[in-house]
Amino acid sequence: MDIQNKNLKELLLSFFQSDFEKNVDLHIHSNFSDGKLTPEELLENAKNKGYKLIAIADHNTVEAYKKTDILNSVYPQVITAIEFDCWYKGVLVHMLGYGIDIYNDGLLKLCAKTKKGTEADIVRLLNHRHPKDVIKAIHAAGGIAVLAHPACYWAINLDHFIKSLIDLGLDGIEVFYPYRRHRGIIKFHKASTVHAIAEKYNLIMTGGSDSHGQIESIKH
Repeated sequence: MDIQNKNLKELLLSFFQSDFEKNVDLHIHSNFSDGKLTPEELLENAKNKGYKLIAIADHNTVEAYKKTDILNSVYPQVITAIEFDCWYKGVLVHMLGYGIDIYNDGLLKLCAKTKKGTEADIVRLLNHRHPKDVIKAIHAAGGIAVLAHPACYWAINLDHFIKSLIDLGLDGIEVFYPYRRHRGIIKFHKASTVHAIAEKYNLIMTGGSDSHGQIESIKH
């Protein structure tokens, strides 16, 4: 698969749940934020497990791409990504950006200025980012904006919550996600509800393990 010669949206739309369960993981964290493994170790891990595409989506930083040579690796293939913390209607929201230009000035202005801003929960909670600005920056950097783990957001009407983000430019939502660990505890909505909303608004559907260590299957 030649990612450079294929439209990113078309690429993401070509994946199904079976792909995310088997050999595509678009939500992985490295030690450039709060993950345990280096980008190179994650790449080797993905290669050994037969993955064909991964994305390292560190919290509020793209340093994993800037300070390593993983984008020049042949297998598995890698697309650039980031996961921004931001606040919306009193809810801490995680916004994924895919296919971004890691040197885009507008995007870098929203990135964490210290390592603590990529890993320390209390520092990340004190951010002042707004989804409108984050989505705008992702688009300006040539990327696609996707809402991470939607079932975790405390919204009485998740449909309305997501629709309001679509009005701000949201392109997709993370549908295929395992909801393990603390995400399982704060899971306020059903995964089937998320899938139905994605279909209703014709959103791009993505998936990933949200692994902070070894890459793991999204299957429960």
